[in-house]
Amino acid sequence: MLVRIRIQRGRFIHRKHGKNRHVALAIGSLLIPAALMAYALGFWRLASDMGMAGEFGIKGSFSHWQIWIGMAALLQATASVLNHYGRGGELHMPRVLTFQMFLHRHRKPKVGAG
Repeated sequence: MLVRIRIQRGRFIHRKHGKNRHVALAIGSLLIPAALMAYALGFWRLASDMGMAGEFGIKGSFSHWQIWIGMAALLQATASVLNHYGRGGELHMPRVLTFQMFLHRHRKPKVGAG
């Protein structure tokens, strides 16, 4: 006995650039208040260390102001990249944030007196 199953063909897959721009714009917009909250916690902890504010309520590894301000800067940079992409730009990371330790640049040999 031979059984054949016929499946209808669906739509073809179209490769187009920027198909998730609305998602990037939404996530980028939500990261801005998260970065603001992290900045506020970082400066609260810094002011608490200097004796200008009340006691900081978080204990453990997240009780350091450097962690909060670093996390806030990272969130803000991520939000900036996602918002730029969501508004029609290209998705690329800033050159400062890319890891280029093992990339070798080819140098041209010096030509001249030697």
